[in-house]
Amino acid sequence: MALHDIIQQLEFFRDIGIESVRLAAEEPDTPHVVASVPDSAPEAPAASTDTLESIRSDIGDCQRCKLAPTRTTIVFGSGNPNAEIVFVGEAPGYEEDQQGLPFVGEAGRLLTKIIESIGISRDDAYICNILKCRPPNNRNPEPDEVLVCSPFLKRQIAAIRPKVVCCLGKFAAQTMLQSGAPISKLRGEFHDIDGMRVIATFHPAYLLRSPEKKREVWEDMKQIRTELFRLRF
Repeated sequence: MALHDIIQQLEFFRDIGIESVRLAAEEPDTPHVVASVPDSAPEAPAASTDTLESIRSDIGDCQRCKLAPTRTTIVFGSGNPNAEIVFVGEAPGYEEDQQGLPFVGEAGRLLTKIIESIGISRDDAYICNILKCRPPNNRNPEPDEVLVCSPFLKRQIAAIRPKVVCCLGKFAAQTMLQSGAPISKLRGEFHDIDGMRVIATFHPAYLLRSPEKKREVWEDMKQIRTELFRLRF
């Protein structure tokens, strides 16, 4: 790794609150989650006739659930339509609802740093949410809302056909992995779903409240970096 890259990673650690970095050899007793690595890359998903533009057109001025009357803007998603990696969050917050873009608030700025820590520009990734409309007072998504909105997410992912999907937080992980397990149990391990490698990690908003979890997210991101490199060859 070039000196410039090392400096960038150390600056990232500083920015997200990691004050020390120890070598793996110094932590022989530290438990960690090992990614499941198949013998060969998962079969690529079948090409979708959908485009992101057609999916957004189908959503229209959506009135399909009870969030429609209280939202300001539908937050569809943003980024590279041919991205190798898609980050899936839970729902828009206040700033996202105002701007119509995902992850533009404080948690979004942290997400940008997290993405860049593994050598990916935010513009080269694709970012979206389970829900396209902000729940009132930023409450948690409710089951009927997820049921109505998640098919659009699945179409988005099928249209992009990424190599890796990273679920940010409990609701994204439970929806993508079809599991009721807590995020602490779901994070850090790859799953093969529809020809993609899917992994979960903590939501950036949670990291703002629980900075001690940032090191675990860094471990997850290193797994993602390794997996993307493996899948390119």
